Amino acid sequence: MLKRRDFIRGGLALGAAASLCGPASAATTDMRLFWFGSPARAERTLAVARLFEAANPGVKILGEVGGNDYWSKLTTMLAGGNAPDIFQLVPSRYADYAGRGAMLPLDDYIGPVIRTDRMMPEVMRLGQVRGVTYGVPLSINAFALLYDMVAFQQTGLTPPGRDTTWDDFARLCIEMTKAIDKKGVWAIGNAARYSYALEAFLVQRGKRLYREDGQIGFDVTDATDWYGYWDSLARNGGCVSAEVQALDKIQIDSNPMSTGHAVMAIAFSNMLVGYQALQKNPVGLTVLPVAQKGGPSGLFYKAGQQFGVAKTAKNPKLAAQFLDFFLNDATAGKALGLERGMPINLDVRAAVAGTLNEVEKRSFDYIQSIADISGDYPPQVPVGAGELEERVYRAIADKLAFGQITPAEAGQTLVAQANQILQS
Repeated sequence: MLKRRDFIRGGLALGAAASLCGPASAATTDMRLFWFGSPARAERTLAVARLFEAANPGVKILGEVGGNDYWSKLTTMLAGGNAPDIFQLVPSRYADYAGRGAMLPLDDYIGPVIRTDRMMPEVMRLGQVRGVTYGVPLSINAFALLYDMVAFQQTGLTPPGRDTTWDDFARLCIEMTKAIDKKGVWAIGNAARYSYALEAFLVQRGKRLYREDGQIGFDVTDATDWYGYWDSLARNGGCVSAEVQALDKIQIDSNPMSTGHAVMAIAFSNMLVGYQALQKNPVGLTVLPVAQKGGPSGLFYKAGQQFGVAKTAKNPKLAAQFLDFFLNDATAGKALGLERGMPINLDVRAAVAGTLNEVEKRSFDYIQSIADISGDYPPQVPVGAGELEERVYRAIADKLAFGQITPAEAGQTLVAQANQILQS
């Protein structure tokens, strides 16, 4: 079982989740579903819940949505014995919940209840931790560089493409910031804080953020090079100031691009929908810069998010049936669109393709276009990765941005702290 201190670390307190449905009547079987995301995600998720209820008379899905305090609410609910039956996770935190006993193993339901015959090959690996299936990937997505199309048109600069190296990109960011010539606006946020951006950088070097054995897959030199790149870019005016970047909570609405402080963002392909909703100009997406022209792209398909079932779920089979419906029902897929990413069921993907609006189609086409340069699925993130996300990656990058440490010190600190956390 999860240790209580793992859940209440940092003095987390439970906040009331926003209930999106009324209380279930005595004649119904109710099931709680908890997720985070935008109002658009809530609308789409609830639409699937209503479809599932229509197909299963007597079942009521009680939807609850969290915001920036989602993780504190979830961990406190789990520690207090008030867990939702089904809850949403992200890959970086998935193993922490699965590996410490909060989630129900689903292997007995894979096949008989949760059908996999029309899913992408091997995609269910993205729901496994140490060989056990604890949840299901809700979609796949990939790293992407999002950019304000009008900003590039107005400055006359060319957006990055497949042959853009990291050195090329640095020069472009500096030129873009100068061309914008507006106080408080830069080319891009400081991505030194983003472990997913670091992961693409590492894959281009033939390495991984995490190895199959659950340890980090890089060394001090890799980390120092990464921090050195963004430190140099910041010093030359190519990315936002430390004060602006510190406000980014790793959410779409707090990213410098969304707050008007940048015209590009390193993000995930499915996030195009969310970013576009906050932008007056059309947002394009392209691949990340590469280490060298013709070299590895650093791209691979990964789980957009996952759903897990609480170990204390009242009706595990019903929860598994909901997961099957969410993944395999074409009507549900159409209601969801691409807001969480590309459907992993190939039939659902084909059904969804004809219903997409212009923005969603850009995201869909991007995922299709990178098939020839995408590598293998990544190893599952290890137990402890969530703590690294929360306490290490961002903290080190922010200290660097504020000039409190050097890139070399940042690299040494990251490797030392990662080794300590992952080996504990």
